[in-house]
Amino acid sequence: MPETLKIGDKEFRSRLMVGTGKYRTNEVMVEALRESGAEVVTVAVRRVNLDKEGESLLNHIDADRYTLLPNTAGCYTADDAVRTARLAREALDTPLIKLEVIGDERTLFPDNEGLLEAVRILVKEGFVVMPYTNDDPVMARKLEDLGCAAVMPLAAPIGSGLGIRNPYNIRIILESVKIPVIVDAGVGTASDAAEAMELGCDGVLMNTGIAGASDPVAMARAMRLAVEAGRLAYTAGRIPKKLYATASSPIEGTIE
Repeated sequence: MPETLKIGDKEFRSRLMVGTGKYRTNEVMVEALRESGAEVVTVAVRRVNLDKEGESLLNHIDADRYTLLPNTAGCYTADDAVRTARLAREALDTPLIKLEVIGDERTLFPDNEGLLEAVRILVKEGFVVMPYTNDDPVMARKLEDLGCAAVMPLAAPIGSGLGIRNPYNIRIILESVKIPVIVDAGVGTASDAAEAMELGCDGVLMNTGIAGASDPVAMARAMRLAVEAGRLAYTAGRIPKKLYATASSPIEGTIE
């Protein structure tokens, strides 16, 4: 049986999660989602029309094919994030929430105090909380202790495409928590996604890296393959890094 990623009571074969913003057209988005192989699709509750009866992004997302992961993007206080999460649960009939509480408009870094406050409330209300956070192992442990279903540390600032800036912190987070670790933000190309998975991360969530590419559909496929290859390399167990060479073929027993 193929290895799966478990979030709450749901299991997924794909370890790539994708966003729905910034695409040139809804048609390109639909094709990119399909090519990504993703099973989890995130939508910004504050930026989409949740009424499917009118013109809505949600009308272009196959609810039978994808699990919707609403997010609280654009929220700058715990109260605002909690209200947005409650609205998402009522409108989309899901307890899943990607929780964002932004602390700085320029960098879009998270507000740790506000995030912890919102987590406490939402976990008590039965939400399956997946918080966007910085790459801080101490914060990751606090989020796990509060009952989060996963932690989603940034690799780099949202939309920057800089890749994983601090792989050592990501490694420490992986050693510090037992819940899934899903890299969120900063992934710009396939090698970034592969690196995250080779570190041992349980998944990768991205939007701009795909939607902002010259060919989003092709990039979506590249990201899918990178996540799969990175996970396979991690489970296969890479050789240790060494300073000096080791002959690939043994010298002993060779014929003169």
